[in-house]
Amino acid sequence: MSGRTPETAESAAAIAARRRRGRNWALLAVLIGLSVLFYAMTLVKLGHRG
Repeated sequence: MSGRTPETAESAAAIAARRRRGRNWALLAVLIGLSVLFYAMTLVKLGHRG
């Protein structure tokens, strides 16, 4: 037994899920930012060729 009441365990699970969601959104933002950066770098390189 962990000594926790069901309410405490449920709120701890909810807190963990909220943190996980926040990390997922942050990771999505980083991935989108990198994609935009690489796309812009490609456009700049292609623009200087001709």
